[in-house]
Amino acid sequence: MEISFAGLRALVTGAGKGIGRDTVKALRAAGAEVTALSRTAGDLESLARECPGVRTVCVDLSQWDATERALSSVGPVDLLVNNAAVAHLQPLLQVTEEAFDQSFAVNVKSALLVSQIVARQMIARGVSGSIVNVSSQASQCALQDHAVYCATKGALDMLTKVMALELGPKKIRVNSVNPTVVLTDMGRLGWSDPQKAGPMLSRIPLGRFAEVEDVVNGILFLLSDKSAMISGVCLPVDGGFLAC
Repeated sequence: MEISFAGLRALVTGAGKGIGRDTVKALRAAGAEVTALSRTAGDLESLARECPGVRTVCVDLSQWDATERALSSVGPVDLLVNNAAVAHLQPLLQVTEEAFDQSFAVNVKSALLVSQIVARQMIARGVSGSIVNVSSQASQCALQDHAVYCATKGALDMLTKVMALELGPKKIRVNSVNPTVVLTDMGRLGWSDPQKAGPMLSRIPLGRFAEVEDVVNGILFLLSDKSAMISGVCLPVDGGFLAC
């Protein structure tokens, strides 16, 4: 199934590394004009070298006013991927206010703000659009030491559904992808210990973690007109983890 985004403009947050970075490259390969947003200037510089033509914006999405200013000059957007996230893993009884506030600021509040900005200009232009939020299997399954992370992703899933409800009449579709452990560079490092990885793998019927490409392919499908009648869906990319 060939997907083309020729003539469309995309914005990807959390674009410096991992899923976001590969999503930018895939969108470019499919013909889209892409703006990549990250809080890390070095990551954006290397991405621009690796993927010529990508426009970059450096901003900390946890800062509401700074984000509004940074996006004021981005211009029209047809496709949005809210990928930016942080993960502060702490036992429930040791969760700190700082970890809680930063997690919700980046994982939920920034997705709301960026979506507001993008959706308003889509509506003003009278065009259809597609938004994909990058959530997690942690939104639907309790995981040890993930109290705050699970809570943010649960909130993001419900935000996705409300966005789909309210923006659907404006011809804007909103969905999420919900991956299991993804083997980004950080994921490979964090799950390289068989004693840690084994119990999680045993709960995945397909018997493996997700590659970045698995998630990116889901994002591209949901962004594209191949999913024109799909909205309000939280799509597991988890090898069957949530089916068990």
